Formats: sequence, C-alpha cells, structure tokens
Amino acid sequence: MTALNAVRFRVKPGREAEFIEAHRKAKADWPGCRRMMLARTGESTFCVVGEWDDLAAMAAARPHMIATLDSFRDTLADLGGGLGVTDPVSGEVVVDSAAR
Repeated sequence: MTALNAVRFRVKPGREAEFIEAHRKAKADWPGCRRMMLARTGESTFCVVGEWDDLAAMAAARPHMIATLDSFRDTLADLGGGLGVTDPVSGEVVVDSAAR
C-alpha cells in the first residue's frame, strides 16, 4: 500500500537558498521511493513530502534519508517545543483522489 512521509523544517535566516539547493542536488533514487517534493510553507519554513511504494520501502531508506538530512542539517533552526530541527510524520495512504 502506498505510503507517504512528511518532514517539516525551519531554515536559519539567510540559508534558504542553500537549503533549497541541497534538495535539488539530493538523489532520492532509493528503492521504493516514487518521488520527493519540497514545498515552501511560510517565511523560512518548508515541508518535504515523499511518496513510497509501501512503509517497508520507506523504513529501509531511513538511513539514506538521515544521511541526506545530515548534509544540510546546519542550515536548520530548532522548531521549538522539544522537536529539534525536524518534525517528521509518515503513514499509509487511506484516500487517494487520483485513484477514483
């Protein structure tokens, strides 16, 4: 069953271009990864959304995703509330409007 993951970020002032470029250069060619998208959600805030074949493929790619995160971690600001620099969620798709 298709799975999605989303990660929310806040970027340090003046580091947005570097953060975006790191995502442009990232090779998300991991088995089971259909695509990764980066959205600007506000001033200095972004969200990455990944589409996966299933949760197992996403879990298997976790070390690669962490390595990618580590390549731009220094551009990130703490989100507050004890979250650190990322706020990740994931799960299986339960409704897909394209499948109707």
